[in-house]
Amino acid sequence: MPGTSRMPVSLRNTLAKKRASYGGQLLSLNVDLIRNIVFALFILRWTRKTLLQLKGRGLLGSFVLAYLSVRKTLYGLFLRAPGVKSQVQKQVSEAITKLQEKLVPSGPGVVRYLNLPKEGWSQDAVREELERLATMDHTRWEDGFVSGAVYHGGDELIKLQTEAFGKFTVANPIHPDVFPGVRKMEAEIVTMVLAMFNAPLGAAGVTTSGGTESILMACLSARNKARAERSVTEPEMILPDTAHTAFRKAGEYFGIKIHLVSCPAPSYRVDLISVSRLINSNTVLLVGSAPNFPHGIIDDITGLSKLAFKKSIPLHVDCCLGSFLVPFLERAGFETELFDFRLKGVTSISCDTHKYGFAPKGNSTVLYRTAALRTYQYFISPDWSGGVYASPSIAGSRPGALIAGCWASLMRVGEAGYISSCTEIVGATKKIIAAIQTNPGLHNDLSILGNPLISVVAFTSSTLDVYDIADAMSARGWHLNSLQSPPAIHVAVTLPVAKVWDKLISDLEIVVEGEKEKERVRVVEGKRAKGKSVGDSAALYGVAGSLPNKSVVVDLAAGFLDTLYKV
Repeated sequence: MPGTSRMPVSLRNTLAKKRASYGGQLLSLNVDLIRNIVFALFILRWTRKTLLQLKGRGLLGSFVLAYLSVRKTLYGLFLRAPGVKSQVQKQVSEAITKLQEKLVPSGPGVVRYLNLPKEGWSQDAVREELERLATMDHTRWEDGFVSGAVYHGGDELIKLQTEAFGKFTVANPIHPDVFPGVRKMEAEIVTMVLAMFNAPLGAAGVTTSGGTESILMACLSARNKARAERSVTEPEMILPDTAHTAFRKAGEYFGIKIHLVSCPAPSYRVDLISVSRLINSNTVLLVGSAPNFPHGIIDDITGLSKLAFKKSIPLHVDCCLGSFLVPFLERAGFETELFDFRLKGVTSISCDTHKYGFAPKGNSTVLYRTAALRTYQYFISPDWSGGVYASPSIAGSRPGALIAGCWASLMRVGEAGYISSCTEIVGATKKIIAAIQTNPGLHNDLSILGNPLISVVAFTSSTLDVYDIADAMSARGWHLNSLQSPPAIHVAVTLPVAKVWDKLISDLEIVVEGEKEKERVRVVEGKRAKGKSVGDSAALYGVAGSLPNKSVVVDLAAGFLDTLYKV
């Protein structure tokens, strides 16, 4: 084109090559830069994790945790070795078979129903079979021989609950417009329990299916609060190692890292210094028990509250077991401690109405200091094709009959009734403690763990194998709870147990004397004292407690769960 200079082809090619070369170098530099940034972030992240670990556990504590982790891994590899694995599986199978023989009825007289009947049974036929099922051979909870498990409020109350069931059999609180009475009762249950725990104005709560769901919801709320308000993506919570295992379930379900803090003897209360050291920017929840399940000990909730308030971290108090006893201790004339919403650091509480509230099984509550905290546990789906969906907790449909049974129980027993039951139950617990501490046949061989203030008493022995004692008590018809770390037995006193506490002590005397006689025989025969345990409790807790890797225990527990559904 006239007036336009043309660049020689050779020059254009040279420039193109240089541009390509520079582009390649730039791309290489960009890749290297990105790689270096990613590596730096990786180093920064793990450096931060290491520093937090050292801050929380210290150098020695971190070393111990690393050692335990390596030992667990190596022992797990050992258990999977060809020769060992087959032997372990054989023993696990034998143990599960033995368990099935105990739990699954067998014999020529047992009838199994594997398919729907071709024609529906008559009402009388159903009633007859229900009666047979209800009267199957079982541990005598009616006679007070079962620790916890059945929190019986009396035959009259059960009849009233049954009437309430009948009136609300088809009720479902997910449809409050269809069942307004259930909505009203549920709201009143929550309000009454909030008042028991001295909740401030504006506090809120929900009913749940049990203590585990209440704990799950409190953990979910804390996680979601931290995510929304502080952008926490790697949540952690700190709990006593005696806290209910439902917190560990919550950690697994909701992706929350668990930090366990020891509860050392002689108090068996959570170590506040260790809790304080473990708090970091990822901490979403602190936990205390009032009381804990294993030993019946109330943690230092006042100390935890001060720590939680200072660090602006939610504090959950698990009062599922204490339920309708702890709030009435003072009015029943017993020693107590502050544990509820009167402590400004306490942000949530779980309370089982189906324990010492005597409501039907399947009832609990989770309470929050503010309605905003409750909102964090809600599930709301605004864009589902089936319509806007919202539920306050895990369940969608819920049995309105259980809510009616709970409401009827609370209204029938009333404050005076709960104070009376507190007097009877805690009074019996005090008598059991005194007997173990002063009875000539018991106090030299058994010792109480900590200072239990409510309905649970745990004891161990330094002279006898406590698991042998547990098995011997089982042989006498008692169903007590075996514990581990440390080995112990606990009794959760209920109204039925309170009526036969002296029988418990007399049988314990006989059992302890019998075990002492076995020890004397061993000594006479030239054998070492405190012989090897061979009973069921020892098999599960004595042996399993010594294993660095608990995979065998997991297999046994899974076999137990499978057995529950074996016809």
